[in-house]
Amino acid sequence: MALANIDLESIKKQELFSSLRDYELDFVVSHSSIINLQKSKLLFCAGEKASQFYILTSGEIRVFKKNDDGSEEEMARFTGGDTIGDFDFARGAEYDACAEAAKNSQLIVFPSSPWTMESLAQEDANTVCSILLNAIIMMTGRIKSTRKLILENMSWVQELHRRAYEDPGTGLWKQILIKDEIAGVLKDPSALIMLKPDRFKILVDSNGHSAGDEAMIRIAIILKNITRIMGHGWALRFKSNEVGLIINNCYPQEAKNIAEKLAEMIAAMESVTLKTPPSDSPKEGETCEFDFSATVTWAVWPKDDAEWDSLFSGSYALLLSAWKDGGRKVVHYSKNEQESEKPHE
Repeated sequence: MALANIDLESIKKQELFSSLRDYELDFVVSHSSIINLQKSKLLFCAGEKASQFYILTSGEIRVFKKNDDGSEEEMARFTGGDTIGDFDFARGAEYDACAEAAKNSQLIVFPSSPWTMESLAQEDANTVCSILLNAIIMMTGRIKSTRKLILENMSWVQELHRRAYEDPGTGLWKQILIKDEIAGVLKDPSALIMLKPDRFKILVDSNGHSAGDEAMIRIAIILKNITRIMGHGWALRFKSNEVGLIINNCYPQEAKNIAEKLAEMIAAMESVTLKTPPSDSPKEGETCEFDFSATVTWAVWPKDDAEWDSLFSGSYALLLSAWKDGGRKVVHYSKNEQESEKPHE
């Protein structure tokens, strides 16, 4: 029986998932399953690694320990709506007791086989991070050593949070940071600087995608150095080769200076010899050097546009327009200026 056949509202009611967003709940649904456990059948045994959450939807599960003399000592009983094994799971520990069905039972399993939390983190680290934080919060009411538990698990949660927002190829922040965290990032005034390398397809077509990846790493280093020197700001990768900066407490003149300096720094990057010179190269058989340049746009919120989403989409549209028009330029986006340039009907 697939979890998709279960009313999603029943999932939302689970404390573990109650604070998740709709798309995160969809992720949970797609990586979960239902198991039906007959009475007296074991759910898990002592010594097994706790690698899943179990949410009991119906029936009854009893947890017990086996004594050296063969007798059993019942530790707890779970009924519909209870979560089983979450404490051991959050610690990455082994179960110290056994669990079996005291009645015919049905349970939601997350993550279902063959997924693990580590493999799910590769797909959606942000959702996995949210679930783990919820698990820790749930347990604060059950244990006295809450602080110790959080400290023991926080490094993993922080790592997942970093991976949720960090582009693995360049180490830049992902565009999802803008969607999820922008409210906490923006401070009046904040500059948005966007960059797109010129003629990048020539480099990739000639020297391969690895050459493009290497160039993006070099550009990323330039961006990160700017934020490092300034002591604040975020260097981001918006799309494949479109990158840039968000810098809070940045006024228009400073934003313009940074954009112009960034264009100069890209132009100063070491040239790359093309393995297959383009058709317009000087002479057949001669090597051709690829010189870097970039199209750069800059804007300041809220002066240039009071709505951040509008400022972002307007800057991006202007970036593409200037890039298609030949590039090698630094242009300023302002909503008022763009509207004044529209032809009157």
